[in-house]
This record gives sequence, C-alpha cells and structure tokens, in this order.
Amino acid sequence: MLYNLYEMNHAALVPWRAAADMGLNFWQNPVNPWSSSSTARAVTASLELFERATRRFAKPSFELKETTVGGITVGVSELILLHKPFVSLLHFSKIWPEKIKVKSQPKLLVVAPMSGHYATLLRGTVEALLPHFDVYITDWSDARTVPVSMGKFDLEDYVDHVIEMLQVLGGNVNVMAVCQPSVPVMAAVALMNASGDKNTPKSMILTGGPIDTRRNPTAVNKLAQEKGSDWFRKNVIMKVPFPHAGFMRDVYPGFLQLTGFMTMNLDRHMDAHRQLFWHLVEGDEESAEKHEDFYDEYMSVMDLTAEFYLQTVDRVFVNHDLPNGSYMHRGILVDPSKITKTALLTVEGERDDISGVGQTEAAHDLCSNLPQEKKRHHLQLGVGHYGVFSGSRFRKDVVPMIVDFVNASA
Repeated sequence: MLYNLYEMNHAALVPWRAAADMGLNFWQNPVNPWSSSSTARAVTASLELFERATRRFAKPSFELKETTVGGITVGVSELILLHKPFVSLLHFSKIWPEKIKVKSQPKLLVVAPMSGHYATLLRGTVEALLPHFDVYITDWSDARTVPVSMGKFDLEDYVDHVIEMLQVLGGNVNVMAVCQPSVPVMAAVALMNASGDKNTPKSMILTGGPIDTRRNPTAVNKLAQEKGSDWFRKNVIMKVPFPHAGFMRDVYPGFLQLTGFMTMNLDRHMDAHRQLFWHLVEGDEESAEKHEDFYDEYMSVMDLTAEFYLQTVDRVFVNHDLPNGSYMHRGILVDPSKITKTALLTVEGERDDISGVGQTEAAHDLCSNLPQEKKRHHLQLGVGHYGVFSGSRFRKDVVPMIVDFVNASA
C-alpha cells in the first residue's frame, strides 16, 4: 500500500513540477529585466530546491572516459562482458594510444553493494583504481525493472553470480568487496578454495563489511538484532506497483532505504540543502554543482528483491551464520578456514557508523589456515563508512596499499 501511495504522490506532483519549471523559465530568461535581481535569484533557488526534492532520480552513468597511467592519458570504454537479469558485469576497458608499449595490469573485480544504491555510487572508487588495475564491476539491476517471469534472486544466487564472474575473468584475478558484499564474496572465495577451483582469486579486499556485526554493533546492527527478520518481512516488504516491469514482485523499496539513510543524519542533509539554497542565491555555481553531483547519486536508489534482503538480514545481521560456522550454501557448509590460496586485506574506517570497527577485521580470525604473510589489516583514521572506498583519503592512503598488496599477492 505504501509503495502505491509513493507512486500516487509522484503523480500528484506532476502539475506542481510543471509550474515550477515554468517559473524557472520565466525568472531565468535573460529577456526578463528582473532575471539578475536578488529577488529572482531567491525565487529560482527555491524553485530548484522544490524540483530536486520532488524529482525521481534516474540511474546515473559512470561517465569515465579517460584515466592517466604513468603520466599517459588513456581512453576508457565501458563494455558489458556478461549480462544476466539481475546483474551485468562491466569492464572499463582501456584504449591505449598507438605506439605505446602496453604493460598488462592486474585484473580487479569490484563487487558493488546491493543495498539500495546503484553501482555508480562507486564511481570515485573505480576512477581511483583505474590507473593501477584492469577494472571490472558488478552492476546490479533494480528489482522493480525485472519481470516476475525472470524468477527470484536470493543470497545464494548472489554467491553463485560472484563465482561465475570470477570464473569468466579467469584465475589471475583479484576481488574487492565494498561493504555489504563482504560476506557473500568471502563465502564465494571459501567455496572456490575448498573445491580447488582454478579460477580462485589471488587476493580478496574487504572494505567496511559486516563480517561479524557482534563486534562494536552500530545502530543499524542493533535494529536488525532487536527486530528480527519477521519484523522486516511484515513492515518493509512490498509489491512493485503497476506500470513497472517488475509489477507484483516482492521487494524492499529503495525509497525506504534512502529514507532510513537520510534520517540517520537528517541534520546534516538539511544543512547541506540550506547551503545549496544560499550557493544558488549567491551565484556560487561551483559549490552548487558539487552538491548536486553528490545528491544526484545519493538520491538515485533501486529496489532489492525481498528474498535477498530478508536472507541478508537473517543470516548476516541476526544469526551471524558466517562467524558462527553455520553458513550454508546450497547444502554445503561454507568454511572460511579453507581459504589458503587467496590473500586477505581488510580495510575499516575509524568513524564508520554502519560497519563498526572490528567487524571486517573479524575475517582474519575466520581464515585461520591462511598464512600470516598473506593477511593485512588497515584502519583508516578520520573517515566514516564512505571514506574506506571513496574520497581524498581513500585515494591517498588506501589505494596505494591495495596496489602494493595485490602486487605482493601476484
């Protein structure tokens, strides 16, 4: 019912959005003698804020056209290497200049979180990694765009997809999980090590992941523990309304996830929008553009399949299957102690309020048979959750560490 009301609200706002657009055209028209007045700037700023507050933000694009490798500008082409109903494997293929002797770079599969935002949330991550790696990324589909006829998608399917993509890329590959995928990626790597899969990755990088949420539990962890998966099933699972392609599919709506994220730091978001208003009034286009670029991405959300979401809540945040030694995958016990070939790097943020300090580091205890020289842990000081995979400190401190670790694991 709530999903239908959400859609009806968007439909009801269409005439108001049209009126706001007409107002913007009037006040910004250079023919209008008042267009440069302080009144006009205040009115247009208000109308722009209304337009952004009522907009349905579309899926962004990566827009990564070039990178710099060893001082040389190299073109980048985004290719779809593998396509399935719920995910596409993207390759950021480099277009090297003629007469340049190309040196092969290590392959790195970045497994993006399936937690409400699109893979483009990791645009900065990919951009920072491109000079050093041959980068691939999982581009998860919005569940409301996938017809019910295409079947279900749960946590076990997620693990299967990760294994398949690693096999497609071949054995000389490294894998990096950002936040939520840390558990299924670790499960996939454990299964590949246990079965002697020739395509087992050389190294595994886990950043800000909920391996063991009993360590320094955050507000997010405590909510899941207190409510349990049944509460989430009754309160946040809804059917996709018409006319979306995924009509009648059970999902966890992206707008609910976004609401949850924003209420966690509501004062900060409100202050950011107040600043945007004054940037627009004062004509500070650079500051306004930075704000808009961030929120264009942040406000773009996707639905998750109900079965994937509920299994994640139950097995990762409530029952802690992986650290408890009870994680099963299609009837097979997942044993991280079987990981003996894949080197492990974990990265955490000192101020992370989503995955607490120690939760990702717990992976080292689980990989009990992995030689110590193949393990490394890093606590990035002064950053929160997003700082472990994006931003200036990620580029300055974390990326060089990843490069060194991957090269040492080759």
